[in-house]
Amino acid sequence: MCDYSLESVTSRPATVTDRLVTSRFPGTVTRGFSSAKDPFVAVCLKAGTGIAFDQEPKYERPGVFWPHKVTATSKMARFRQTDRDIPTVHHDALEFSDGTIVLVTKLVSGQLATVLQLPKEEQETAKAKPIKLETQTS
Repeated sequence: MCDYSLESVTSRPATVTDRLVTSRFPGTVTRGFSSAKDPFVAVCLKAGTGIAFDQEPKYERPGVFWPHKVTATSKMARFRQTDRDIPTVHHDALEFSDGTIVLVTKLVSGQLATVLQLPKEEQETAKAKPIKLETQTS
């Protein structure tokens, strides 16, 4: 899924082994992932997608007077969305193995990553009625 702020940008869904780059998209106030081959096309991730950065990713954290750059503790992250009940904020985020959650729009531009795994699709069996086990009483 792509953040609401990228609705005006051409986009496509992510696939396994996609090479991504963190990008600032022209005409928007946000950053996101684009294809390393086509930086003007946003690559949208579904919740649960696993990615690996080439190096520990850097992101901006608010500072007293201006943001400062922080380095994540891991190259591996899982895509998720936050604050979905608030329509006018950025939702796209990465969760790192130490539990740190970073909004994608806070990632420093120009960092390379690879899509490792897409989330499992919902199983049809989850929609089936649960089986009630009968117990014998004497």
